[in-house]
Amino acid sequence: MATPKPKITEEEELKTEETGEIDAAEKIEEKNGNGSEKYFRTIGRRKESTATVRLYTRKSTDPSYEDRALISVNDKDYTEYFSNKNLHAIVESPLRKLKSINRFKATVRVSGGGIASQAGAIRHGLARSLVLFDGNFRKKLKKAGFLTRDPRAKERRKPGLKKARKAPRWSKR
Repeated sequence: MATPKPKITEEEELKTEETGEIDAAEKIEEKNGNGSEKYFRTIGRRKESTATVRLYTRKSTDPSYEDRALISVNDKDYTEYFSNKNLHAIVESPLRKLKSINRFKATVRVSGGGIASQAGAIRHGLARSLVLFDGNFRKKLKKAGFLTRDPRAKERRKPGLKKARKAPRWSKR
């Protein structure tokens, strides 16, 4: 017999918000010297990579580029961090899909995995934060497959084999 889940009261809900536990996404107001700046924080994952994305609305004082987005990855511009043009396209694809490449700026902290999986994790986190910003973006991003976490990962090694499926060389005698 399954036990029923306990109901969470409003007081308990507020306690979890105060402790700062982050599930997948949340809206935060950051206190700066200039005042406060609102942003949307989400987490995107791909293989072993995890990307924490902060999405801000672009101000008039921010630098403007016509052909690329304003995204910084680990305190570098994403064009510096990812040397490959295909990875640039992966990172900015959610913004290009919504035709709002110059509307937002994002700061990303990414760790783990290789550069291709890091680009995929950034794309996933960026798409999630865009949905937090405006729920109407969800339909387009979902149809493009940006909100679905890619479940493909490295297969585990099995006993008696060299890798997941690679067997030792077989000899007849």
